[in-house]
Amino acid sequence: MFIEKDLFAQHVGIELIEMAEGSAKARLKIQKHHLNGAGLTQGGVVFTLADLVFAAASNAYGPVAVAINASISFVKASTEGAVLTAEAKEVSRNRKLASYTIHVTDDRQEMIAIFQGMVYIKPPRK
Repeated sequence: MFIEKDLFAQHVGIELIEMAEGSAKARLKIQKHHLNGAGLTQGGVVFTLADLVFAAASNAYGPVAVAINASISFVKASTEGAVLTAEAKEVSRNRKLASYTIHVTDDRQEMIAIFQGMVYIKPPRK
């Protein structure tokens, strides 16, 4: 399975819930080691959660897809004990490029972050 190859996502504690062509969903319970110096969820943790579903959704088709652009907007902070869920949805896809939007929400369905990403779809090796 996809998550088994992503050792960093495993280390962080991310659970991949769904993976299909063009979509994916994962969750992470925020623990003390996920917090920054201000006591809030560290931005890299949120980015990692969003990035995992981005990778899962874009690679579910089979050919390797690699990120060529990614950005995130943090719209609300989260703290220890929150359960964050990231859901990826494909916006567009062609032979070489695909674009995705990922919403990260908390356990109250409040938006935590919005992630946009684009992948390059590598041609199969001959």
